[in-house]
Amino acid sequence: VLNSSNFRYTQNGILHMLDRNKRIKPRPERFQNCKDVFDLILTCEERVYDQVVEDLNSREQETCQPVHVINVDIQDNHEEATLGAFLICELCQCVSREGSLPWIQHTEDMENEIDELLQEFEEKSGRTFLHTVCFY
Repeated sequence: VLNSSNFRYTQNGILHMLDRNKRIKPRPERFQNCKDVFDLILTCEERVYDQVVEDLNSREQETCQPVHVINVDIQDNHEEATLGAFLICELCQCVSREGSLPWIQHTEDMENEIDELLQEFEEKSGRTFLHTVCFY
């Protein structure tokens, strides 16, 4: 049974993803326990997006610094994870090409700037993104 399970998990890419995760994360992390401040938070599953938004909205606002929360829905398999990683990387490069996220935040119409960027990526990728702004 062990050999057949090992083969199956190797074939469907699960062992590869777990090995990759082991190398990039020392341990599982909970966003709710993180006190770092971000300009942009990307999630890959709507359920996680909802939890992040709920957590941010439940925190006491101290600085009123905006944080953009964007969900790129990615199915949990090796192929979709790879495609999603390239899409997210391209999205981040587009934001940084414009002088980083603070460039967008300091425009008078930051919502439209982000919305236009996401609309462009939706058309290009055929995916729908969720986006909201929360505050620290």
